[in-house]
Formats: sequence, structure tokens, C-alpha cells
Amino acid sequence: MVNPIFGEAGTTIFEAMSRLAAETGAVNLGQGFPEGLEPPEVVEAASRAMREGPHQYPSMMGLPALRQAVAASSKRWLGLDVDWEREVLVTSGATEALADAFFALLNAGDEVLVFEPAYDSYMPIIRRAGAVPVPIRLTPPDWNLPRAEIAAAITPRTRALVLNTPMNPIGKVFSAEELRLLADLMLEHDLVAISDEVYEHLVFDGRRHQTLFALPEVRDRVVRIGSAGKTFSVTGWKVGYVTADARLLGPIARAHQYVTFTTPPALQAAVAFGLNLPDAYFDGLRADLARRRDQLGAGLRAAGFEMAEVAGTYFAVAPIEGLDAEGDDLAFCRRLAIEAGVAAVPLSSFYGARDVRSHIRFCFAKTEATLAEAMRRLARWRETAKLRPAS
Repeated sequence: MVNPIFGEAGTTIFEAMSRLAAETGAVNLGQGFPEGLEPPEVVEAASRAMREGPHQYPSMMGLPALRQAVAASSKRWLGLDVDWEREVLVTSGATEALADAFFALLNAGDEVLVFEPAYDSYMPIIRRAGAVPVPIRLTPPDWNLPRAEIAAAITPRTRALVLNTPMNPIGKVFSAEELRLLADLMLEHDLVAISDEVYEHLVFDGRRHQTLFALPEVRDRVVRIGSAGKTFSVTGWKVGYVTADARLLGPIARAHQYVTFTTPPALQAAVAFGLNLPDAYFDGLRADLARRRDQLGAGLRAAGFEMAEVAGTYFAVAPIEGLDAEGDDLAFCRRLAIEAGVAAVPLSSFYGARDVRSHIRFCFAKTEATLAEAMRRLARWRETAKLRPAS
């Protein structure tokens, strides 16, 4: 006997499309791992820490240097005072932080609002925690919060909401007005928020990251999750961090102690170093990714695609309406990989019902050469492919 939640789950679409890309020789713009963006000084800091040690278990809560750096970053970027000893926890990646929060804060039968399209790990982990995910759909082209639907979905069993801002896969950055709406609902209905903010430094066009955690009246109700993998383009390091009021962080830390207990100390030391880099690094990362976003957008348009606005993250979505009469984003992505030699990810994978099939997602955190090759292949394919336009 196996648990049906995981026993019946398939391989993630990201892994599946990466495998297909490897098999076909396609340029992989599907899975979200960056190319050529790793800051060499942070990599060197990890190498130095690895040589010098120590190599044994660090504190369950994380290296003091990293926890202090996370707290200092809250002050630096958000103007928030955080107690690094009572309000910061280091985890083995943001996905572990999410699991710790769900396991610690949810009880059997609790309902959790999840805004779709959503990172695919949210719902199975919520279910495995015994709770019930309640999907709230954001729909194209504007991806606005559906206020009436949110209010109607809240019941006496609603315990929490999951917010991802900036939002994978659609690149949405939630506005101050949207955060205010959610904060008001949290207060009215006694809710907590698990706020996935792993792309907090990847916002473009003069925008600044905003967070529920910065609203004083709900600060003690928000679990804020960050990721060194996204901030320093080292997704394989799996270093995440949680900032939350001590009342919430305590049980989350106790869940963490039974999941991974700790995280490699050399990587923690390097991330602490990285969080203290000057503004030029963070500004440069945003500028570099904005250029790559614009390169992708220009290439997609030249190949006959459209691209929705991207305010943050390193993902862009493109509609397939008019390109494929079947309206099947998964089949279209497979066709792109096999025929065009470019791998993307279907948007339906980010909806529990898999029934929103209007868009596909591209990752633009790639080298300029990789993006240029992918766009060249798409343009060539559009010239020769027999597309089946909608009638």
C-alpha cells in the first residue's frame, strides 16, 4: 500500500519536458534553471567555505550569519525590523519551507485558498498535510484577483491562503491594492498567509517588490519564504529561508527538524555573503533579466507568437490560440520540442483541473546565445510547419 497522493502522482511536467528536450536535442526553455547568471563571488564564497569548514551539522535553525543576513535584507529592502534569533529559519530550499509551513500550520480538514496558475507542489503537499486546497483562478489576459470568487470561497473551515508574488508562471506582481484586499480578508476571517516570495529580487521596469509581511496589521499572520536559488541563480543549492512571527515560526521550525533538520553549512555561508552584496549586484540582475525578457519577447513576436506582460520572475507565457486548433497546450509543447527543437511548459500543468490550455510558458533566464538559437528555431519552424489555426 502507498499513499495515493504521491502514489498516483506522475512525474512533474518540468522534469518530463526536460527529458524530452534532452532526447530531442531541443533548446530547453521549459524548466526554470538559469544559465550564465551565477555571481562568481558567491560561488567562490561557497568554495572557500567548503575548504575551510566546518563540515558537521550546523544549528537546526541555520547559521547565525545567514539568519542575520536575512533579517538585515528585510530591513534593507523592505524597511522591516526582523529578530533574526526568533523570526528567521533556514531550510533546504523554498519547497521544503513550504512543506514545513503546511505541515506545521494546517490541520485535517482545514481549507487553503490557492491562486491558480500555481506552482505544482502546493496542492499535493497541502493534501498530504490533511488539508483541502481550494483553487481560485486567475485568468488571462489580465490575471486579476477575482475578488467576488475569493470572498465566496471562504468558509468557516478556511485556515490559510497561499500567495506567490512575483508569480510563477505568469510573471504577475501583486499590487498594493491586491495585497490590501487579501490583508483585509485575513483579518476578517482569521487567516494566515504562506507567502512564496522566491522571485522577490526579480522585478522589472522600476517596480519594487511588495509583501503582505510589510503590512503591520497582518505581519504576525504571514509566513514569508525566500530562495537563494532564485536570488543568486543557483537553483541546485537548495537554500531557502523563512521569516515569520515567532508564534508561527516555532512550529514551522519543529516541522523542519523532522524533514531535513539542516542545510549544508558551506552553502549557507555563501548565501550569507551574497545577501550582503552591494545594490549593484541586485540592480544588475534585474537589468540583465529584463534584457533577456525583451530578447525573448522580440523573438517570439518575430516567430508569430505573442507574449503577455512580464512584471517579474524569469518566466513568460504566450497564448497558443490561433496556432493550434486542438487547443491542447501539452500536445503543442511536445510538438514544439520534436518539430521546432524548443522546449516549453504547458500552462495547464499549473491548474489542478488541467483545463486551462490557452498558454505555454518559456523561461528567459538563459544566455543570450541560447535565446537567440531558440528563437531562430521557432522562426524557421513557423515558416515550414503546417499549423492548424482555429476556424
